[in-house]
Amino acid sequence: MTEPDVGPELEEFAQQIADGVESFLVSLQALSREEDAGTVVPLLLVEVSQILFTGARLGAQRDFAPTLEYQPDVGPEPDLDAMRLRLARLLDSVDTYTFNFDPYVPEITTAQLSDDLTSIASDLANGMRHFRAGDVSEALWWWQFSYVATWGNNASAVLRALQSVVAHDRLDTDFESESDQIAAAEAVLDTGVIGT
Repeated sequence: MTEPDVGPELEEFAQQIADGVESFLVSLQALSREEDAGTVVPLLLVEVSQILFTGARLGAQRDFAPTLEYQPDVGPEPDLDAMRLRLARLLDSVDTYTFNFDPYVPEITTAQLSDDLTSIASDLANGMRHFRAGDVSEALWWWQFSYVATWGNNASAVLRALQSVVAHDRLDTDFESESDQIAAAEAVLDTGVIGT
């Protein structure tokens, strides 16, 4: 059922949000089944970046209001625990990370990428169930509310952690390579090979 107060522009916007959400949910499930964390981490970085863009679009809109006082029942939540466990095994040594939950209230928090990614997926999936049931107003309200209240902050922290992993992978390798070159040059200088 389509809400009577939802016009064509809002319908189109909701469809774009739903497309972004669906893409994230499908990709996250697929990535959790991969075996190479070195391949998965950069792809997770892309997926989280894209869903944050989707969230930012929601955050830039006027406040959506639910049509009912209580959220309608749209069936059971999907069981995402198997995905969470696969992500935890896959991410292993980089799964636990620390971040500042609120930049205006400095407090370091420890979290797991696998837990946060699953929590984001759960919030998004809830809105998707409303959307698929034809309740566009409720879906938009839920996606916007949960973006501001929880998953936006979680996704931002996850993005920063994933970007840090990618940066360490790229930059630390370059640094070690440069260190090896310096060590080799010093060894040559120490043996007196130059100038003999």
